[in-house]
Amino acid sequence: MTKKNYLLVIVGYGGMGSYHAKLLKDNQNIEVVGTYDISEDRRTASLADGYKVYESLSAVLSDDIVDFVLIATPNDVHKEIAIAALNAGKDVICEKPVTIYSEELLEIMEAAKINDRAFIVHQNRRWDEDFLTMKKIYDEQIIGEVFHIESRVQGANGIPGDWRHLKEYGGGMLLDWGVHLLDQLLFMVDSKITSVFANLSYILGDEVDDGFQVFITFENGITSLIEVGTTNFIQLPRWYTKGTKGTAVINDWDINGKIVTQNLGEVEAPKPIKAGQGLTKTMAPPSEKAVSTSDLPKVEKTMESFYENVVSVVAGNAEPIVKNEEVLRVLRLMETIFKSAETNQVIKDFDLVPSKLN
Repeated sequence: MTKKNYLLVIVGYGGMGSYHAKLLKDNQNIEVVGTYDISEDRRTASLADGYKVYESLSAVLSDDIVDFVLIATPNDVHKEIAIAALNAGKDVICEKPVTIYSEELLEIMEAAKINDRAFIVHQNRRWDEDFLTMKKIYDEQIIGEVFHIESRVQGANGIPGDWRHLKEYGGGMLLDWGVHLLDQLLFMVDSKITSVFANLSYILGDEVDDGFQVFITFENGITSLIEVGTTNFIQLPRWYTKGTKGTAVINDWDINGKIVTQNLGEVEAPKPIKAGQGLTKTMAPPSEKAVSTSDLPKVEKTMESFYENVVSVVAGNAEPIVKNEEVLRVLRLMETIFKSAETNQVIKDFDLVPSKLN
């Protein structure tokens, strides 16, 4: 039976911590009752927002009324806070990337198992409309069998904030944005990865990457280009996906885009065009009757929201939508990406080696 009012404390009341507080304002099952932060400014902000401010992490963990601890601190301290909270009998929600190294997540998973507590990572971009739209196109084969997927986010503002510039805190764009795009890709494509090749950008002179490109090949033949940039003054489409019967493009988070599919039957062959100093038929646009253009499909709600699912999991009514084994796979993939970029080599059989989970 679902409890009506779980009480939650946010550890780390910065941008994401305060964002969670706003998300939970009207939640029917989870109530934010307090916060803990080492920053005096953020403690003051929390008080102004009407929350109790705990003086220490131990004060949070020793408070018997607290059901949940939500971790929204810099990445390097996620593990120690998570394990302490689990050992104190609290269920835990953690911001991404859950840890900097996959071995740390294994320690957290073990603590959750020993204490019989829920540990769930906030991979919130599984609920993004642009992703769910592309997943619908993929799942329903609207452009035929998909064989190539490009997913990217690009901006021109450099690396944001302060600690995200520093390696020791888990900074850099692979850990910050790559964790989202890779999680989306692996949630969509149900196939093992056979090869990974990557390059990381250090154009801005930081000790961490300010962007990257990763080329991934799956066992089922699908290839994917995942790209993040912070020095792009002109952005490429958010999604560009090719299938055996057409192409789909989503330009941005506002779901601007289209689908172009091939018409079957006899159609007029393309006419050669002048291209630069030559002629080409290969690169000429298809004839008007050869293709059809349509709008992107509408996405209906297909799964519980993140917090609905968290409550269902703790109540014993559902499996987590974001499974820790999936999060672990993404962490290991990011470690492989770092290795590929460092060695300038294709890393093969990423998923085909026996997992430590077995």
